[in-house]
Amino acid sequence: MNTISKEVVDGRRRRRTHSAEFKAHVVAACMQPGVSIAAVAMANGVNANLARRWVHQDEFAHDRQGLGRPTSVTPAASIESASFVPLQLPQPAAPVAATDIRIELRRGATSISVHWPAHAAGECATWMRELLR
Repeated sequence: MNTISKEVVDGRRRRRTHSAEFKAHVVAACMQPGVSIAAVAMANGVNANLARRWVHQDEFAHDRQGLGRPTSVTPAASIESASFVPLQLPQPAAPVAATDIRIELRRGATSISVHWPAHAAGECATWMRELLR
């Protein structure tokens, strides 16, 4: 399938033009479920933005004609929703009583064990920050 016209006018390069057949092939490949537009574009030698534009143009054309989206994927609205299934969740355990914060620090041969009340965690963090400077 020839995708690019090789016309050169006055020795100057012109924009590449792609046949409608090639564009339709790229758009159809992009519409497959789980396929990235960038991957399809790279495989067909076109820029991903150009392939994205073709997909949007194709969707717009189908929307204007009232045909809907030309995908092989069933739209979410037409999928029959599953009925609600309630689950019995286990009861959470009783909340654990606040205990002390216990930290053991070792730096070289020095070992420090710290017990700090849990309700004063902010002060503990400040103290630790100063200690470790």
